[in-house]
Amino acid sequence: MNLFAIAFRNIVQRGFASILTTTSMALGVALVVMVLSIGWLVTESFDRNSNVGYNLIVGSKGGALQLALNTVFYLSKPIETIPYDEYLELIPGKEGRKNEIERIGGRVEDPERAGIFSAYTADGGFAIPICMGDYYGPFRVVGTTSEFFDKLRHGRAGDQEYKFASGRNFEDCSKENGFFEAVLGSQAAKTMNKKVGDILQTTHGDPDGTGHGEEFKIVGILEPTGTPNDRAAFINIEGFYLLENHARVAPDLFRPDEKKVQVDRKSGLDQPARLPLEKRDVSAVLVKTSQGIYAINMTWSINKRNTQAVSPIEEIGKLLQVFVTPFRNVLLILTVLVCVVSAVSILVSIYNSMNERKRDIAVMRALGARRDVILYIVLIESLMIAFGGGILGWLLGHTVGVVGSGYIEENTGLQVGMFNTISIQELVVIPGLIVLAVLAGIIPAIAAYRTDVSRNLAS
Repeated sequence: MNLFAIAFRNIVQRGFASILTTTSMALGVALVVMVLSIGWLVTESFDRNSNVGYNLIVGSKGGALQLALNTVFYLSKPIETIPYDEYLELIPGKEGRKNEIERIGGRVEDPERAGIFSAYTADGGFAIPICMGDYYGPFRVVGTTSEFFDKLRHGRAGDQEYKFASGRNFEDCSKENGFFEAVLGSQAAKTMNKKVGDILQTTHGDPDGTGHGEEFKIVGILEPTGTPNDRAAFINIEGFYLLENHARVAPDLFRPDEKKVQVDRKSGLDQPARLPLEKRDVSAVLVKTSQGIYAINMTWSINKRNTQAVSPIEEIGKLLQVFVTPFRNVLLILTVLVCVVSAVSILVSIYNSMNERKRDIAVMRALGARRDVILYIVLIESLMIAFGGGILGWLLGHTVGVVGSGYIEENTGLQVGMFNTISIQELVVIPGLIVLAVLAGIIPAIAAYRTDVSRNLAS
């Protein structure tokens, strides 16, 4: 009979105690796996969302992190709005700013000049306005232009285009629905049970706020992206401005709730008059410079005005470094301590069994078994319990992730499989814990090595 067979028989003879010891090791390893998997999910989510497809977020002065959280993750609330004029200054090229003014109309000083920052965004850059403040059920409503989906990219490398599972992007003023078209993120559409062709109505301020009467036709459903955009509703910014309380208050100018009808100068359709430039504000502007180095110069210049420019990658990185990583490390330390306790339980279990097995060990010695053979048998027992508990815990930890994958994907957009959450830390920590558990068997192995044959045979 080989040593592994003898060790396995000894484990079976101590059945209940062996099961408890193996289970404690398995639970400890499972906890470590789950903590590392959660860390992977958080890091992966931040990494995906750090490559948002633009260099800067331009918004009102205030907390830089709050501006990033509100704009990228749709968390918190907009700190303040900025005039539409600030967006005009960021539009690439002289013609871009002029065309935007002519598209909307309004009183703007010197419409023929180029925007102050247009040189930074010309030749491949862009500026996309967004407006927030409404909800569709529990989801944030984002008023923006069709360029949001045409020009922005997502994914870890920031090179994936937004695609539609069904339908299309909304238009500035479509022949079918005018200004009132909407696109839903994949999770928002699933939760609200909506499809292309359905109607969307927003509420003002919060999910339980006053409902707007205007109806938006849903013309597109996005494919899942694993970004916060899966959990948002996007509406044409022109329709957003025509909703009640979405215009800057000025009694001498057109009020959107009057719903004056005119022939739209761009589409030629009878539509409510566009909100004039003088009454427009935006929550933020998403800016991509034609060259990355320009973002630094733009930040300095913009921050001298009544606005601020923040780098989403920098702010997300700070959040990850300052809050997420330390918290994850604390949890990892706690779970490693649990595994250390499990290793101690292996030591105690095998050591306590030595008293019951002294006579058996003495018989084996009397039959010719060497001291080192007895030591190896006890170490192999420890190895089997540690390895068995480690593998069981590893499988259990990842199985929990697979079981909860639907919920995780629903809330984060990340797909969790059996193996895609494995990290380098896991490949180091788990074997290390198994080695620790094996080392815990050294003390009982030495006790077995020193067993007195004559005294234990006589007892």
